[in-house]
Amino acid sequence: MRTYTFLKTKPFLLGLLLCAIGGTINAQEKIVTRVPADTSKTSLNMDAVYNRPFLALKNTPVALGGYLEANSIYSSEDGVSEGLSFQARRLTIFMSATISKRIKFLSEIEFEDGTKEIGIEFAAIDVAFYPALNFRGGIIMNPIGGFNQNHDGPKWEFVERPDVAVNLLPATWSNAGFGLYGKTHKYNWIFGYEVYLTNGFDNSIIDNEENKTFLPAAKENEDRFEESNSGKALFTGKIAIKNRKLGEIGFSYMGGVYNKFEEEGLTLDKKRRVDVFAIDFKTTIKKTGTYIVGEAVLIKVDVPDTFTQQYGTKQVGAFIDVVQPILKRKVLDWDNATLNLAARFDYVDWNVGTFNETQTDIGDNLWAITPAISFRPSAQTVFRLNYRYQWQKDILNNSAAKTATWLFGFSTYF
Repeated sequence: MRTYTFLKTKPFLLGLLLCAIGGTINAQEKIVTRVPADTSKTSLNMDAVYNRPFLALKNTPVALGGYLEANSIYSSEDGVSEGLSFQARRLTIFMSATISKRIKFLSEIEFEDGTKEIGIEFAAIDVAFYPALNFRGGIIMNPIGGFNQNHDGPKWEFVERPDVAVNLLPATWSNAGFGLYGKTHKYNWIFGYEVYLTNGFDNSIIDNEENKTFLPAAKENEDRFEESNSGKALFTGKIAIKNRKLGEIGFSYMGGVYNKFEEEGLTLDKKRRVDVFAIDFKTTIKKTGTYIVGEAVLIKVDVPDTFTQQYGTKQVGAFIDVVQPILKRKVLDWDNATLNLAARFDYVDWNVGTFNETQTDIGDNLWAITPAISFRPSAQTVFRLNYRYQWQKDILNNSAAKTATWLFGFSTYF
């Protein structure tokens, strides 16, 4: 995660301090109540933004929550290591409020790497007209794939986020805009949809430090919260279908013009598009308790002919997690402590195709496998031990660079 809407650090921290002081002054008059996450069988990935534990104060419309992630990492590439490091990955704070009947507000503010980066990931107002028709506007998290909306650290058994979500798509990708969403259900079936118009990508997806087509580079553009680089809206839409007994599957699309093709009536270039297609799924095998979640993505980018072939016009990627509980019992004072075994498979290809001159395959791809063991004293806290082994080839398909990484860390809601 890189750049979002930036905040002035000191005034913001001062505001948090004042809120804390106010809460202390009135502590005797207020009762703090934990509002649990919604675990109903009618929830979809699209509900993840509100499907979190919150702390509510009596007689106030505001609820607070958040999560923390921290870990240690030891990595070596082709036998060369930089040693052991400790990382304070992120501290995220949620604030929600019921403004009036049918109107509510939620914000998600994230501090990364010890406040090295501070950003607003989500800050939107929701107006409910009907369960199948609701309005959302502000800073919206584009619903492409499943992970982008459902990314909270405590929900996952792995320290690292999926490669397809962070190295192919821009993880926690959000923009200023508005749109509609809704869902309905009948018998064992739940149907949901989301459609939004927002600002979006810019020329950095093909002009960046990675020297390849790289959509995450667009997160560096903080101006996307003020204006559209191309002057055109980015469309994002998703349809989700869930069967209470089988699981959930989602189909999403995100696309639009990314380049500045004209300025003050002068044509600079033709309109160049980026189009993203994604499918995501999740299910639980009831007999064994096995949880399976995954996502696959196809990206098409109109790259100018003046660019070399190292800038791909087609990209693909996928991941799949398999989580198997092996022990669930009371441990110390934790009534439902769980020990899990898990595995993740990652694949990313930044440049699908062949060289024009030789008709040989273009490289620039990555494979990785991550076995893991995790311990959950409760559903809201996880301790994770991961071993990630990665093979990554350069554009010329030379022998893969091999990276082995040990990660141990935790993530918890609060």
